[in-house]
Amino acid sequence: MPEYNYGLNAPLKNAIDYLNHEWRYKPVGFCAYGGIAGGARAVQMVKQVITTLRMVPVVDAVFIPFVGSIVDEDDRLQATEVMIGMARAMLDELVRVEASLKPLRG
Repeated sequence: MPEYNYGLNAPLKNAIDYLNHEWRYKPVGFCAYGGIAGGARAVQMVKQVITTLRMVPVVDAVFIPFVGSIVDEDDRLQATEVMIGMARAMLDELVRVEASLKPLRG
C-alpha cells in the first residue's frame, strides 16, 4: 500500500468499501511503502477504517522506507533481511489470528 498524502489511497479505500462483507472477521496484514515512515501513517489511517468494518489488523507489518532506493533497473524490489523478517512475522501472525477468527464467520 502506498502512502498518499500521509494516508491511504482512493483505490484501496474503494476496494475496502466494496468488499467489506467478504472480508468481515478476517485478519489483515499490511505491507506499506513511502518516505521516511515507510507508509506507517497510511497503515494507521486504514486500520481505523477496517476495524469499523469488522476486519482485524495484526500488529506485525512490513514497512518499506524510501522504496525507490531498493528497486533495481528491472523494477524489482531488492528485499532486505529486515523486510524479510518483518514479512515472516506478519504472515505467522496472520495464520494464528485467522484460525481464531474462523468461528465468527460461521
